[in-house]
Amino acid sequence: MTMKTALPNMSRRGFCLCCVASATFAATGGWLAPREAFAEARSLVKIIRDAAATATIDVVQLRGGVSVLQGSGGNIAVLQGEEGTLLVDGGITASKPRLMEALGKLKAAPVKHLINTHWHFDHTDGNEWLHQQGATIIAHENTRKHLSSAQRVDDDWNFTFPPSPTGALPTEIVVADRTFRHNGTTLALKRYQPAHTDCDLSVHFVESDILHTGDTWWNGIYPFIDYSTGGSIDGMIRAADKNIAATTDSSIVVPGHGAVGNRAQLIASRDMLVAIRTNIARLKAAGHSVEAAVAAKPTAEFDAKWGQFVIGPDLFTRLVFEGL
Repeated sequence: MTMKTALPNMSRRGFCLCCVASATFAATGGWLAPREAFAEARSLVKIIRDAAATATIDVVQLRGGVSVLQGSGGNIAVLQGEEGTLLVDGGITASKPRLMEALGKLKAAPVKHLINTHWHFDHTDGNEWLHQQGATIIAHENTRKHLSSAQRVDDDWNFTFPPSPTGALPTEIVVADRTFRHNGTTLALKRYQPAHTDCDLSVHFVESDILHTGDTWWNGIYPFIDYSTGGSIDGMIRAADKNIAATTDSSIVVPGHGAVGNRAQLIASRDMLVAIRTNIARLKAAGHSVEAAVAAKPTAEFDAKWGQFVIGPDLFTRLVFEGL
């Protein structure tokens, strides 16, 4: 475990999906797209879970008693205090020993509350063990619905998630925007319209002005959009606008994946989404098939910056095309 201090303008590319890249690289001697990874290991989900068993957990200390744990699926925010620790997202179960070590080195009190930003396994896989240790799980009503039943995700994942055990299910359901106090901090939970999924929540640590966006923002990389549970490119753009409106130049922004960032990076990401959507919409309106759209490389001007990780240019083109 390593510890770092983050500033609002930090640029470190500390991607939390590094387990995918390192595992596929070690297994094959080179970087693989998700579709190629399936040919090697049959399941990207299995790659992620296996790699999480040995992944290093980085601790990024922010302000106001808030830190971020990176390396177990999505970014995990930690709020410490005498009333007990609060987590935003729970990571992957295989990381439990290193997550416990990280919390121990932070001298964190027992976890009393866990907020899920959405239902995906790399954010909720730790629900059960954290609940067993005493955490109340808070989530959007659709997060509980999706965790309660089998969920099929295609779009290069090609995986059916079984229903979660009872202990992993949220017990406090967010049906409207909610604000509460914990450890002297005001936490504002806000629902998005369907964006990355149909159950996305943001968490704003008000006094310290830290916004956790969940997977409505992937910093410096093309995002995954889960159409199987209500996501869309237009929803991602709406969510980007909402995130920008909720922040200022002094805000710290915690993405679902990628380095802790700031409002300027939110704006750059929104502008990228809008430009690529425009390019692909033009191709689709002209009658291009999805294969022809991919061949036209509508993301080319952005690929050097945004297309160098798990969601590559071809897959992102397919995801955007699907939603238009």
